[in-house]
Amino acid sequence: MANPTPIDQIAERVERLLMRYGELQRTNALLTEQVDALTRERDSLKSRLSAARARVDALLERLPESGAGTTQKDAG
Repeated sequence: MANPTPIDQIAERVERLLMRYGELQRTNALLTEQVDALTRERDSLKSRLSAARARVDALLERLPESGAGTTQKDAG
């Protein structure tokens, strides 16, 4: 067709738009999966950080007070 009709032009354009729409849907699905994976990873890291903080706090509770008692240097 050397000179497509306006209907043919519109049909071709609609087909291109539908193809682009499909591509965007697939891209969006992939991005949604990535966001979900990153959200799960963030939540896991936050949980691990909280557990590590609790362990550090427990260790700090077991340390003697800094000013109580003498040190090796003071005793000598």
